[in-house]
Amino acid sequence: MGSIIDLEKYAKENKVPIISKDGLKFIVEYIKKHKVKNILEIGTAIGYSAINMAKVDDDIKITTIERNEKMYAEARKNIRKFSLEKRITLVLKDALEVNAVGQYDLIFIDAAKAQYINFFEKFKNNLTQNGVIITDNLNFHGLTKNPEEIQSKNLKALVKKINKYKEFLKNNQEFTTKFYEIGDGISISKRN
Repeated sequence: MGSIIDLEKYAKENKVPIISKDGLKFIVEYIKKHKVKNILEIGTAIGYSAINMAKVDDDIKITTIERNEKMYAEARKNIRKFSLEKRITLVLKDALEVNAVGQYDLIFIDAAKAQYINFFEKFKNNLTQNGVIITDNLNFHGLTKNPEEIQSKNLKALVKKINKYKEFLKNNQEFTTKFYEIGDGISISKRN
């Protein structure tokens, strides 16, 4: 039997970025309130958020995509520990190369931040009529608010892309997005 505390400990010791507890609580509440049953997650890491989302209700099915083989192997092991392999489908591939079939009540984007716009555009047509796209890490440890203070060129470029994604969401005619100062910054986008 798996333990959430063990997952959190592993993530901390191995510097694996997992969703903040506040962010996770927010998403879990959303899933309960809106009776979400089908979830597509982009960015599995060790399976932490997928496992937590699946535990909300026995009817929830999740497809989660991870491109890193080491993370994929760790996630598989963790999903098995929680006996969730029948409800969580793990895909080892770059999300931009995955052709998702089916419709999802919730698409959770928590992967390569530089690709957020591409992920959004690629998978938006897999949403159910009332489905939403939830994105994490929009504050990126507070760095998106003061990009001029960043020394590292790579980090500055990444933060610029996250801010560009936020602008993309704000100006999107097809979707209405709400931003929440929860965890590391979360947005919920719903088709108009």
